[in-house]
Amino acid sequence: MLVGVALAVAVLLCSCLQMSAHAQAADPASQTGQGPRAKVTNPHGPTIGTCQNCHTYTSWKPIRSTPEFNHDQTGYPLRGMHQEVSCTRCHMSLVFKNVSTQCGDCHADLHRGQFGNNCASCHSVKGWQVSSRDIQNHQNRFPLVGAHAMLECEACHKGAATGQFVGLSTECYSCHQQDFKTAVPDHSSFPTGCQACHSMDTWFGAKFDHLAVTGYALTGMHATLECTACHANNRFKGTPAACFGCHQTDFTQTNNPPHAQAALPHDCGVCHSTTNWLNARFDHTAFAGYPLTGMHATLTCVQCHANNQYVNTPTDCYSCHKPDFVAATSPNHVTTGMPTNCAICHTTSAWSPSSFDHSRTAFPLTGAHLSTACGQCHINNNYTSLPTDCYGCHKADFTGTTNPAHVTAGFPTNCAICHSTTNWQNATFNHTTYTGYALTGMHATVPCAQCHTNGNYLNTPVDCYSCHKADFTGTTNPNHVASGLPTDCSICHSTSGWNPSTFNHSNTTFPLTGAHTTVACALCHVHNNYTTLPTACYGCHATDYNNTNSPAHAAAGFPTDCTVCHTTTSWAGAVFDHSKTPFPLTGAHVNVACTLCHINNVFAGTPTDCYSCHKSDYNGTTNPNHTTAGFPTTCATCHTTTAWTGATFNHTWFSTNHGGANGVCATCHTNSADYSVFTCTNCHAKTNTDNRHNGIRGYVYNSVNCYACHKNGGGG
Repeated sequence: MLVGVALAVAVLLCSCLQMSAHAQAADPASQTGQGPRAKVTNPHGPTIGTCQNCHTYTSWKPIRSTPEFNHDQTGYPLRGMHQEVSCTRCHMSLVFKNVSTQCGDCHADLHRGQFGNNCASCHSVKGWQVSSRDIQNHQNRFPLVGAHAMLECEACHKGAATGQFVGLSTECYSCHQQDFKTAVPDHSSFPTGCQACHSMDTWFGAKFDHLAVTGYALTGMHATLECTACHANNRFKGTPAACFGCHQTDFTQTNNPPHAQAALPHDCGVCHSTTNWLNARFDHTAFAGYPLTGMHATLTCVQCHANNQYVNTPTDCYSCHKPDFVAATSPNHVTTGMPTNCAICHTTSAWSPSSFDHSRTAFPLTGAHLSTACGQCHINNNYTSLPTDCYGCHKADFTGTTNPAHVTAGFPTNCAICHSTTNWQNATFNHTTYTGYALTGMHATVPCAQCHTNGNYLNTPVDCYSCHKADFTGTTNPNHVASGLPTDCSICHSTSGWNPSTFNHSNTTFPLTGAHTTVACALCHVHNNYTTLPTACYGCHATDYNNTNSPAHAAAGFPTDCTVCHTTTSWAGAVFDHSKTPFPLTGAHVNVACTLCHINNVFAGTPTDCYSCHKSDYNGTTNPNHTTAGFPTTCATCHTTTAWTGATFNHTWFSTNHGGANGVCATCHTNSADYSVFTCTNCHAKTNTDNRHNGIRGYVYNSVNCYACHKNGGGG
């Protein structure tokens, strides 16, 4: 143990002596006997380890053959080929930390900055040489996939040291221009975008997307043809996309039907498809505007298109079926003036049997008309000028009816008002629709003759009084005539029942509210007066107004508008809203009894100024004495209605021009009883030498009344 400690001390001492010797040898001052330098510096810069890791205690040089230095602690571990490099290859000076960790600072850039200074994007510490496999996924704008991944860099970037790596085109044509020019078929008319047909995996086996590149999809038989079948002589530009462009010969030589003579459209796709040229189908609906239905769908084309006439073929039935129309006898179509529109009775499913849809005419058949034989209405085969109104056929029924007599009653000749086609009897009359007078309540059960007396159905009155005049004049509770009640019975009565009647006072100019709703009619309508009754409260309540003593309304001159204080809910508990008068009550006035201001029930002409009521308060005040001081009688200058005491005087001018009202009143107002004038000399001394106060408007400052000039503030 002691031996180890002694050895360690010896090594440390040796190291110190050697460092001292180095320092003295390098320091001229120590050699001249001027003494040692104050500080010895480390030639390697900041400490990176202990000296014995590299040096021996025998001598400072050479260093140990195998230094015990851990390069990982420097932040730059030595990996790969860097492990075999001697220290001095990188550390050119004794200051070890003055070495960059960037590859480009030690290694010359053969690529002339085209890849930046990040060598690690392609190279590694394992070896300087790389292959395309090492960089095929590097971050650039042209990933190496397919056959490109198997190439060496020089295949595209000619010359590793001098080759172009930045700005090289990514278009296929830039590298494969020669392939494009020598390709078979001739690519001169093809787009230079090779990727349209070729892939990255192999140059051969190209596939051309005919739809994407040309806009013409190859379908059906077209998909199986060789390119040269359409693109003869390697002509790829200007090839027509319309069928007729390639199939013109087929079009002109076709005889079934002859396309050219029939002026069929040149658009072969109307009938043919790319799947099969034969078995063409013609969509008669889409291209001729005439759907083939029923028996028409089974006919051969030449049955309608005679002599190969396909242009201007008529589409109306009569043009083809005129012989059938003329030959028809049941009924005779010609003599009866039947319309030539065969579709009214016939269909394409079969010519016979035919059915006539009367609903397509101006007179649809309903009810009993459906079962009536045609000849019963169409007399003598008249199918053209038959009337469509009921009266035209039922005139005899109209004139022969006696219950009621339609002619004498002046009934309208429109039978549909009361009758229907279902049943001529049991007619019903809609009184609301055709007269404008709805039958409600008891009116709905009254026989017609009870209102329409003597068969009078014209000019029948619709007002109640015309029929109920006897009821009006015979009524005594109340007497309608004597009371002058209106003759509009509906005001009180309804059709549900004549009695009991109800009168809706809300429909008058005086709706009933509050206690008025429970008062008997006769209490207001005295002596059956229902016409000239007043609507103002005073008109009925004059006696209440005149007899009221608390307060006496008449003596006090109260307004006769009772609604100012009273409501219809209750006469008692009246409330007077003083805010509706010229003097709203505020502050302490709100709680003052009325008689305290309105003495002896005097409510009219009561003054609204404070002094009239508070004169005794004004005269009795001594602090200050309002009368002798000549204070204004406008109490609101200092007092409020909230409280009489605690009055405040707004001394605005004085406060502004005298630095605030900080003094007591007696400072200026020497005579506390006199506030109308004040003595300025209490604060301002006389100065005879001040010429500014001599001869101004005849005023001399030596005089006492400065206020004559200074009453408006400022300098006078």
